[in-house]
Amino acid sequence: MFNILVVEDDREIQKLFCTVLRKNGYNAISADNGIEALDVLDTQYIDLIISDIMMPKMDGYDLTKSLREANFKTPILMITAKDDFSDLQKGFDAGTDDYMVKPINVNEMLLRVSALLRRNQAISQRKVVVGSTTFDMDSLTVSNDTEEVILPQKEFYLVYKLITSPNHIYTRQQLMDEIWGIDSETDIRTVDVHIGRLRDRFKDNEDFEIITVRGLGYKAVKYER
Repeated sequence: MFNILVVEDDREIQKLFCTVLRKNGYNAISADNGIEALDVLDTQYIDLIISDIMMPKMDGYDLTKSLREANFKTPILMITAKDDFSDLQKGFDAGTDDYMVKPINVNEMLLRVSALLRRNQAISQRKVVVGSTTFDMDSLTVSNDTEEVILPQKEFYLVYKLITSPNHIYTRQQLMDEIWGIDSETDIRTVDVHIGRLRDRFKDNEDFEIITVRGLGYKAVKYER
């Protein structure tokens, strides 16, 4: 089940969107503004964000911009009451993936949500197979021919992030921002501790390895057998 975060300060619209999403098989989570949305992202994995623009504390533009600057690639569908081209341009410049103008046709919204999830390859990416090893996002498990291991949430998200972008080097800060949250006060060396645990867990796995790139960060390498 996909987790969709609805960021909307109008409680009636927020309730409507969440109800429609749940009736169509999504897990809808709500937030009243951008600050609350960041708190949610700090504790839960989100597949897609539906965000209003005009909100107190932190608006949709600033939320989107801050996420993109932190290298969050979660698809964002921006909702606005304005249809001026300048507003449209500002939304896309901030990093939104799609844009809808109120009043919202919820059936069209569902189509756009589905298209964004497909575009982000989220459907196929819920389960990734590397050699004989399977990474299952829904159950937080890593399994192969001989065993199945349920990982703590942060450990799973960390190895999943690396394995779905093989050979891509991520800095500690990028991994910290995306998995622990951009406002987290956790020491950045926590990333090293989790990497160490993952290496110990999978030291005998012949399908992949987590490599330290000195002075830069970490990457996952897949091996052909």
